[in-house]
Amino acid sequence: MKILVINCGSSSLKYQLIDMTDESIMAKGLVERIGIEGARIKHETIGKEKKVTECPIEDHKKALKLVMDSLIDAEYGAIKSLDEIAAVGHRVVHGGESFSKSVIIDEDVMKAIEENVEIAPLHNPPNIMGIRACQKLLPKIKQVVVFDTAYHQTMPDESYIYALPYEYYEKYKVRRYGFHGTSHAYVAHRAAEMLDIDFDKVNLITCHLGNGASLTAIKGGKSIDTSMGFTPLEGLIMGTRSGDLDPAILPYIMQKENLNSDEMNNVLNKNSGVYGISGVSSDFRDIEEAQEKGNKRADLALRAYAHRVRKYIGAYFTELDHVDGIVFTAGLGENSPEMRESICKGLEILGIKIDTQKNNVRGKDTVISADDSKVKVLVIPTNEELMIARDTLKLVK
Repeated sequence: MKILVINCGSSSLKYQLIDMTDESIMAKGLVERIGIEGARIKHETIGKEKKVTECPIEDHKKALKLVMDSLIDAEYGAIKSLDEIAAVGHRVVHGGESFSKSVIIDEDVMKAIEENVEIAPLHNPPNIMGIRACQKLLPKIKQVVVFDTAYHQTMPDESYIYALPYEYYEKYKVRRYGFHGTSHAYVAHRAAEMLDIDFDKVNLITCHLGNGASLTAIKGGKSIDTSMGFTPLEGLIMGTRSGDLDPAILPYIMQKENLNSDEMNNVLNKNSGVYGISGVSSDFRDIEEAQEKGNKRADLALRAYAHRVRKYIGAYFTELDHVDGIVFTAGLGENSPEMRESICKGLEILGIKIDTQKNNVRGKDTVISADDSKVKVLVIPTNEELMIARDTLKLVK
């Protein structure tokens, strides 16, 4: 069975065609700059030459038409007919409280996704556009939606409630939702396999560390707490996002800098994080390079980042009766031995020790903890597309 996975952004579209008989990628690609000058599609069928096509791409419907044409292209394609696609799995960022698992799309589901646009204005609209475009191009094929928030719907109410007047939760559903759920779920399943523990018995702390970053406490295979909140702004220091801060800072700076709420929101989401501290970049590779050259703000940004991650790991230990493993994933978590070492330094009190030699690895499933570490530490490259495909397969079967 072949499943197409679609991940729509506001001006981009990522896709993978996966053969679920062996979970192998048949083709993958990226459509960039949708609705913007210089639009293009980068397509690769595994085992064939990559193809890059620049052309006007007015909207997501045109983008998906290019994807379909690329998949069945006589020279560069992976399949002979679109009829070979059994189902399409879509990533949607916010499902609110409506969804605790993936679902087959119907109009009631679409209505629920649209109702959550208000609390995910940057993410849900392009997700909706992608689904609608796919429905028109592939009207006979089942479509499935996989929510980033769904995995965290198992959090108990003491984990997700905010200390605000309760009526704000009742009227506006202001609560912690958590994100990166598909990634946390994938690496948790993989960690359970690597540790030879039943998934419904495994306790983990998963660290999705990229430009966006979050930690999740997993008890018996279920998310019981996570660092992102009502939006993906809360929690860890990130590439350009502030993460946790004193809320009184906001009106103080707004008054001092004469900023309105939209401008302040822009500061928090796009001008803060390690970029704001370092003044160098939101790319950790650039910051690490500046640190090596003696840039003190770059050094501070990296130390502050590691410090915040350590704090959350320590906090989540108190929510779990034991911890089987700590998992590092996503761009920074998978590819920065230096950051992993920096985070774990100071966690020896919790029985966590990493082996420097084992830690010298990038983008590979492996255990990096020392032999005498009481808690296993793992590196697991995330694979959200495969998790989406697996969920899609279960539902359409």
